[in-house]
Amino acid sequence: MVPQAERDWSLAAPADMEGLFESVKNWGRWGADDQRGALNFITPEKVASAARLVETGVAVSCALEFPTRPAPDNPRPAQHMMVVAGDACTETGIPGMESAMDFIGVAFHGMAVSHIDALCHVFVKETMYNGFQAADVKSTGARRNSIMAAKDGISGRGVLLDIPRLKGVDWLEIGARIAPEDLEAAEESQGVRVHEGDILLIATGRDARRRAMGAWSPLDGLAGLDARAVSWLYERGVAVLGCDGVSDAIPNADVEGWPMPIHQCGIVAIGLHLLDNLRLDSLGDACAEHGRWEFFFTLAPLRVKRGTGSPVNPVALF
Repeated sequence: MVPQAERDWSLAAPADMEGLFESVKNWGRWGADDQRGALNFITPEKVASAARLVETGVAVSCALEFPTRPAPDNPRPAQHMMVVAGDACTETGIPGMESAMDFIGVAFHGMAVSHIDALCHVFVKETMYNGFQAADVKSTGARRNSIMAAKDGISGRGVLLDIPRLKGVDWLEIGARIAPEDLEAAEESQGVRVHEGDILLIATGRDARRRAMGAWSPLDGLAGLDARAVSWLYERGVAVLGCDGVSDAIPNADVEGWPMPIHQCGIVAIGLHLLDNLRLDSLGDACAEHGRWEFFFTLAPLRVKRGTGSPVNPVALF
């Protein structure tokens, strides 16, 4: 393997992207029937080791609030409505029992809901992770690579790389690209290193920009990883990738046919479950306060048979 300091990370043409895709495939690595992908890097021993990072007991949620209000970045608001409210709390049908009940519904893929992408969410040439066909995701759901691969939850060592903090700004401008060199500079600055089996979170400052300037349509742009970071993620053995955006830089029209290379190469080739639309500003503050950028990280997707993902509330523990 060529040392990272000497790597030529440049990409210029569809052939380069296709070559990159082929070079980071984990297909067959854990067997022909594997549907867990890079989650296989998180061994019980790694989980136990990560749990020992809990020292103060401080917990930090990395989820946005349930987005029920329309906004430029939330064109399909989540639904939250009362089934039984307090003014009808006695109408439960059970004498003496008073309660309130509500309903929630959400189309969680997109740019507003904190969620996890299953390995059946994205295809390249009508194929998904481990060579399974897109046709395996039918009108009744995914027969392969569903979110049930994470039915027992995901826990492990979390690492936050705070790129705005590295660059001395509150946020990265929309469309900004985070290069492998930036990731390594953040590691050095923060005194942390991403290892095989880690859950890597990358902050772009989206929360701070939203507070200062209001919501905007992500189609106008989001900061995220440059396509060149795909090899870096593969070489480091990252198990799960999360971002306060969607990991991909938007827009990305550099290479025709590869509009979201982190999703396309990460999910389909590497087998990375992606965490989109996280809230990472509070986590960054907690990391700075504790003087460390590693923590025990846990999340529990809903057990949706044949689901293409799930809303999540990931929690970092210090």
